Parts: sequence; C-alpha cells; structure tokens
Amino acid sequence: MYDILIVDDEAVVREMILELIDWNSHGFNCVGHCENGMEALEAAIRHRPDVVLTDISMPFMDGLEMARRLAEEHPRCRIVFLTGYDDFEYARQAVKLGADDYIMKPITAAELRALLDRLRTELDEERSRLEDMDRLRRQLNESFPLLRERFLERLVITGMRSGEAEERLAYFGIGLDGPDYIVLAVDPDRFRERDGAEDRELLRFAVFNIVQELAGKQARSAVFRSREERVLAVLSGFPSDELEERAQQLAERVRDAAETYLNITVTVGIGRSVGALQELRRSYLDAVTALEYRLLLGDNRVISITDMEGRESARFFDTAKWERKLVSGIRTGNGEEADEAITETFAHLRTAFPTVERCYIQIQKLIIALIQTVAELGGDETELFGRGTNPFADVYARKTLDEIEEWLKAACRRAIAAVAAARTDFCRLQMLNAETYIRERYGDPELSLKAICQHLHMSTSYFSAEFKRHTGKTFIEYVTAERIAKAKELLKFSDLKTYEIAARVGYKDPHYFSMIFKKATGETPKEHRQKAVSE
Repeated sequence: MYDILIVDDEAVVREMILELIDWNSHGFNCVGHCENGMEALEAAIRHRPDVVLTDISMPFMDGLEMARRLAEEHPRCRIVFLTGYDDFEYARQAVKLGADDYIMKPITAAELRALLDRLRTELDEERSRLEDMDRLRRQLNESFPLLRERFLERLVITGMRSGEAEERLAYFGIGLDGPDYIVLAVDPDRFRERDGAEDRELLRFAVFNIVQELAGKQARSAVFRSREERVLAVLSGFPSDELEERAQQLAERVRDAAETYLNITVTVGIGRSVGALQELRRSYLDAVTALEYRLLLGDNRVISITDMEGRESARFFDTAKWERKLVSGIRTGNGEEADEAITETFAHLRTAFPTVERCYIQIQKLIIALIQTVAELGGDETELFGRGTNPFADVYARKTLDEIEEWLKAACRRAIAAVAAARTDFCRLQMLNAETYIRERYGDPELSLKAICQHLHMSTSYFSAEFKRHTGKTFIEYVTAERIAKAKELLKFSDLKTYEIAARVGYKDPHYFSMIFKKATGETPKEHRQKAVSE
C-alpha cells in the first residue's frame, strides 16, 4: 500500500477526487488533502507520502514551488500535477523539471484510475529495485573482509595500475600511502601431529590475528592471508632504512608471540623496500624467496632477503660419492651405511649453502638413486614414499633440511626392507628370469636345460625341481608349450611353409615338429591352419 496526498485550492475538486476512487483497491491510502502549497509542503514533510497529486495555481505557494521544495526534503516522492488548459504550459515545464506526470482538468474517474495503476506499477518496480539494492548492499557488507583480502592479494601478488590501486585503497580504508613499502611473509613451520584440520586452521587464524594486531600498531599497514596460507603484511610510510628496521622489529615480535602464546614456531621472510605501489609484487617475491631459505637455515627464523644476498653460494659440488655410499648400503642391507650417506650429504648442504634450487636438485638425485636401486634389486619402489605419491613433489612439502633428512632416512629403511623381502623370494625371481629366457630363445634349437642353468648359475636338479613347482610343468613341457603356441600364431597369421615354421620355433626336423604338434593339439599343422582360416 502506498500513501497519496491530494492538494487543490478548490474544495469541490478535492472532494470529487476523494469520492471518485476506491483508493485501497488501487493500492493507495489517502493520508490527507490540502488547499494550498504551504499547507501541502508541511503535510508532505510530516507524512512523507509516496505520491502528491497537486494543482499548479494555488495561493500562498503554487504547485511548482511546492514541488521544488518537496524534492529537496523528500526526493523519492512522485509529483503529479492537476492542470487546467490555461496552466498547460506550466505543467509541461514541470514535467521537464522532474515532475512525474500531469493530468488535465476536468478529471474523469477512468483517467485517474489509469494513472494510479501506472504509478503503483512503477512504485512496485522501484521498491523491488530498492530491496534488491539493499540485499546486495548487505551481501557486500558481509563479503567486505573477503573482498578486502582479495584486493590486497591482487595488489601485492599480481600487481595493479596506480589509479585503480589508490582508488580501491581509499574504498577499503587502507592507509598505504608511502613513500616506501615493504612486504613480510609469515608461515607456520610445522604443526603438532595431534592437531587436526580444524586445529590447524585455528592456529593459522591465530597467527593472522597476531600479525594483524602487531602490525596494526604500525602506522599505514595492511595484513591479509594469501591462498598459499601465508600471512602477508605490508608496511609503508617511512623512509627505506627506517621501514626495513621496523619490518625487522615486527617480524621478531611476531615470531616471539607465536612461540609464547600459540606454542608453535613461524618463519618470517622480509623483502626489499620499494618506492611505489606498483613495485609491491617485487617486494613480495623477495619475501617469499627469503622464506624459502628456511630450507637451509632451519625454522623459527626471521630471514631478510638482503642478508641472503650477501652470502657466498656454492656453485657446484659432486654428490656422487654419497650416492654410491647410499646405493651400497641399500644393496648390502646396511642401514648404518645408508644413514651415514644421507647425514654426510645434508651436512655438506648446510655448510656449502647452495641456492635453494640447487639444494633441491641434489636431494632429487638422492631420491632417484634410491628408487633405481630398489627397482634393480626387485623391490617395490612405489612403496618407498607411499603408494600413489610423488616424492619429487612431496619433498617441497618439507620446509627444512632436517625434515627432508628424516624423511629420506625413513625411505631408506623401507628400501632396505623391500630389498630384503625381494631376496627372500630370490628363487621366484630366478624362475621369472627362466621364463623370460625361454620366451626370448624358444626358436633356438640349442635351447637346453644345461644352457638355462648355466645362465642362471643354478644346478640342473635344483632348477628342475623349482621350475616344476613354479610353473607346474617340466622344463621340456614348458619349452614345448611355448614353441607350439608360437607355431599356432605363425600358422594362423603367416603364409610360411610348415618346415619354415618348424625352423622358426626351434625344430630342425619338420617331421618331428609335426609329430610334436599333433601330440600337443590333436591335429596336424596343416589341419590346424585350415581350421584357423575357416573360422
């Protein structure tokens, strides 16, 4: 229901309008009627109607003046002018100035009803739009923290044009106005084994709160969480030297607070200071690179990229001797030797201080040597790091050399166990080798029990017994079955003569081949070929 106010200096016109219309049926409630513009303005301010239906020519204050003043006090009110022929030009002028419509006197009931129905439709549409806007505004307010975080992520990690950056900083009420800027990256080192997913998320949020609270004490700062679950802080507003000092102090306070109040450690990487918002990404990349040096320095650290740049890095060192020692330990089942190889490798990584990338390369070489050795010795290399996992990706989930060292030593213990298990089944592997040997040499007329035993370095009696147990056939039976199977393929899929096929499958005498073939299949080679062709 919408409110309407009737204004006309002629009482008879007001009464006629009120009697002509069943206001409720058209969605309106008449809140009053006035005889002049002054009175109407006071009533409109008091009742705040949705529509004012008013004459133009009235004493004290005409309709045009009343409409102008009402637009200042109640801008959403719709104005419809009643006008006679003499005031028609005034009505047209009023519409141009913002009035919603005009209607000519004398008024008919049909005209007024049509006008009210149109106004109600327009008011309904406007109310719907306002409700939609209110709902969107509420949603925007609810999403404001997330939108702020995504904006900061884009500003710092991706980069943004100057004008857009400053405009949105103002919108979100973020005071990063320079002259210099610096980025800190804060990352929890590790969580307790008993911490579940919810506990870890709470701890990450607690770290964010610590950084936000401590950074908030710095003038002109912003804190947000990246999609990599790091907490990033941007400081601004001081000359470069002072800004870097404040960043160092903030990082130390964050590290101490996390350890004191959360009982976890964090590492903080500090980038270089930059002189423009558009360069924040460079400071961010520096901070993340500094954070990666945790691999070499260990956790619970504050690491500045400027400190890392001054260190001497090893250009190259050869890990071949430790790889050989590792392989030897796996082959011989000597866990101490394998452990020593890894310990010595990682000790050298710590003292040589290579780049993070080169450090990962050396570790990956150890992983490859480990996997290859187990595979060569018949072990299941997929079980070393867990089935379905990729050790070359998983190594990056470990944040320090200490963690990677223990992870690799555990893999070595599993490798030695896998090799030991494979050796207990050595005979099975030998029998598999024997089958491979036969499949590769079935066409050799000289293939014999003696030849295969010499190849496998086994006695004929032991081999014969184990081979029969493994395959269910004697050596001769197995070779004959292999040769007959190959002969069937050649008879079906080639045009070779019988004597040629006999030679192909290891029989010098074609008549002997035919006899063996019939004994095995119940038909001659020729009969088998004819049957195969007809099928």
